[in-house]
Amino acid sequence: MVGIIWRRDTSGSCRLGKVELQSISAMSFEWPWQYNFPPFFTLQPNVDTRQKQLAAWCSLALAYCRHHKLYTLDVMESQESPVFNNKKIERKLSTEAIQVVFEELRKKGNLDWLDKNKSRCLVMWRRPEEWGKLIYQWVSKVGMINSVFTLYELSNGDDTEGEEFHGLEEWMLLRSLQALQTDGKAELITMDDSKGVKFF
Repeated sequence: MVGIIWRRDTSGSCRLGKVELQSISAMSFEWPWQYNFPPFFTLQPNVDTRQKQLAAWCSLALAYCRHHKLYTLDVMESQESPVFNNKKIERKLSTEAIQVVFEELRKKGNLDWLDKNKSRCLVMWRRPEEWGKLIYQWVSKVGMINSVFTLYELSNGDDTEGEEFHGLEEWMLLRSLQALQTDGKAELITMDDSKGVKFF
């Protein structure tokens, strides 16, 4: 049996792809109760109800992206993603409503648009400051304060295998390290053809 799931390609963009259903169950995601409630897929006119609904959509989108380690989303492709398209109840959120949800995420500091047309975006299910804190905790734990790392070593090195920030995309890693630099805990440096960081 084959199913459809959102996947990241080598450029970090999300793509729809076919995978065996067995691998989907291995990545089981817990859907909130609203996901099976048809009116959830239509933005409500009442202001209070809509605010609660948008909060639920924001929470769901971030949880789904976190679960599948997605960092870049395309608005048009998102409409076919399981997050916004519940095939079981035959309901999906409109492209316009998805943009409203994404704009809400932007206001909360969890999303940045990549283009003026607002068709693609970067999703931050954990803010740069939070990633920076995790990275700094690891550096302290392994006794590497005053050491220099390449960005590759931090996000893809053997030493960080198993850490939450392992595999972090470079744009997010840079923002996280810039947050640490602002706090005086790190300094970004240029090393030959690559970038590095020294921790204090």
